[in-house]
Amino acid sequence: MDLSKNRKIIKTNDGSHTLVVPELNEHYHSIHGAVNEANHVFLKMGLDEFMKQKASLVNVFEVGFGTGLNALLSAKWAKINSCNLHYTSIEKYPVSKEEFDQLNYGISVNEIEIYEKIYSTPWNELNKVSKSFYLKKLNLDILKDVLPGGFDVVFFDAFAPNKQPELWTVSVFKKMYEIMNKNSLLVTYCCQGQAKRNMIEAGFSVEKVPGPPGKREMLRARKL
Repeated sequence: MDLSKNRKIIKTNDGSHTLVVPELNEHYHSIHGAVNEANHVFLKMGLDEFMKQKASLVNVFEVGFGTGLNALLSAKWAKINSCNLHYTSIEKYPVSKEEFDQLNYGISVNEIEIYEKIYSTPWNELNKVSKSFYLKKLNLDILKDVLPGGFDVVFFDAFAPNKQPELWTVSVFKKMYEIMNKNSLLVTYCCQGQAKRNMIEAGFSVEKVPGPPGKREMLRARKL
């Protein structure tokens, strides 16, 4: 199934956009607020938590580049925190330029120029987006392709387990575990019991932490 077809853009409760995939009846972000969700799940629970280690360089791996929202917020976070961030993201079904041109994230977070650079940079090579943010977008399939390694924080932003269960298996989480550094984190909006058990079986130490608006809890996993 080609999930790049028939996508629609809608506005979420914080005014920021998201994409909807009719074939899965699935949203790329929470309808309670795309920006609010991403800030909470990936920055507050991921990057902020990792930075308790006082790192000067953070290597992030994202499962699902999607609209580039997480990358945009991470670029802004790197600037605010005076931290160098190398961001690698994989995507099997890239969003088109026509779709990007309609999304309002640059305006929503007051980073129009950075957002334009994020979606316009070439795929499959490392690009300097700003003084503190480097981006590599890879057109890869998480199930079939060999992934790069050496990551401190993983943003696991796949579609929900009931929509794409093949992405939430023990084998996928073992693949994530293998590409992560010691004392690294994996964060996801999901709080499904089976997903948690699969993470634990893959080797992670897993905790439930407060979720974003509209969701009571989410999962954070550690490679110790």
